[in-house]
Amino acid sequence: MISLVVLFAFLLLFYSFFLSLIYRGLNRLEIFTRQNIIPNEFISVIIPFRNEENSIIKSLESLEKQKYDSAKFEVIYINDKSEDNSLKILQHSIKKTNIKVISVPDNSLLRGHKKKAIEYGIRNSQGEIVVTTDADCTHNENWLSSLVSIFDKNTGFVSGPVEFNTGNSFFKKLQRLEFASLIITGAGLIGSNKPTICNAANLAFRKSIFYKVNGYSNNLNISSGDDEFLMHKIHKETNMSVKFCADRSAMAYTEPNKSISQFYQQRKRWASKGLFYSDKFLVLKLIFIYLFYLGLVVQPVLGFVLSPIFFVTFGISFFTKVFLEYLIVNKGVNLLFHKEMMKVFMPAEILHVPYILLSGISGAFGNYKWKDREVER
Repeated sequence: MISLVVLFAFLLLFYSFFLSLIYRGLNRLEIFTRQNIIPNEFISVIIPFRNEENSIIKSLESLEKQKYDSAKFEVIYINDKSEDNSLKILQHSIKKTNIKVISVPDNSLLRGHKKKAIEYGIRNSQGEIVVTTDADCTHNENWLSSLVSIFDKNTGFVSGPVEFNTGNSFFKKLQRLEFASLIITGAGLIGSNKPTICNAANLAFRKSIFYKVNGYSNNLNISSGDDEFLMHKIHKETNMSVKFCADRSAMAYTEPNKSISQFYQQRKRWASKGLFYSDKFLVLKLIFIYLFYLGLVVQPVLGFVLSPIFFVTFGISFFTKVFLEYLIVNKGVNLLFHKEMMKVFMPAEILHVPYILLSGISGAFGNYKWKDREVER
């Protein structure tokens, strides 16, 4: 029994230390203010898409309205074997000459579809700075200039903020806060020089650095991770810096999931890459975090079966988690998002535990469905 108490205490201390890194990193992010300097390099915005007929026009319109010299950037949409009218709609709607559409060559890959589409877009691009976003995202008119203004000669990779559009349902409000907390976590870890997670809906990197680290060459067999694997490689294998653009005008906006099933498939997809990180110490840390969450379920059971002391350890663990995560999420929301998100913080905290346990285990061992395509992890 004592050994179990020691184990739960260790997991709590480990998780608390992990959260402290995020909080300290958010404090450091505040010094990364916008430089208002437009890079000399040409910019290529790469947008892979598949079956986006209901959203791709909004994406196109937001990019055509960018307040950025059209002679200094291009937009390349890459059709990834869409089975709807996405390609036709897009081709007939483009008004700007710096926007074009290409389609990926046929291949029979069971994995890495999006990575292959991005690679194909990069090979057909002109820019030294590559920006990626998703076809179901929209952006304000200053998005591109804000995101790339953080680049200097020593910057290799920039992660930008992403936000779910607001919704009236309780489910959508929960998603909005939960998704914001992921963005905040990624920002804080980058600020602590421990880049771990980011989102492909809003990031940028140097093409020369992409090729220097051989792009996605060693993880094309993994369907997800076009964002994080690349960030990890640039951080580990080069002397170029990884930054987070803590600027609300650099925000990319996307829609929350419409159903619990869709939400589950998305989170399963995101969780599927964790065990394949090349940094095995990072994998070990993720396992410890998962065990901490597992302990939050196990400890009350042990309180009934073994000893009431486990009710005490559970109370301390859960209270510490809620307190520290509130400090982090509240700080991040004030920095990048909207204060009303915090109204669903406590329900989100309670649901966070089973969600992490379920998505973690299913992502590690199962395949998933995405964009009407059965995908092997």
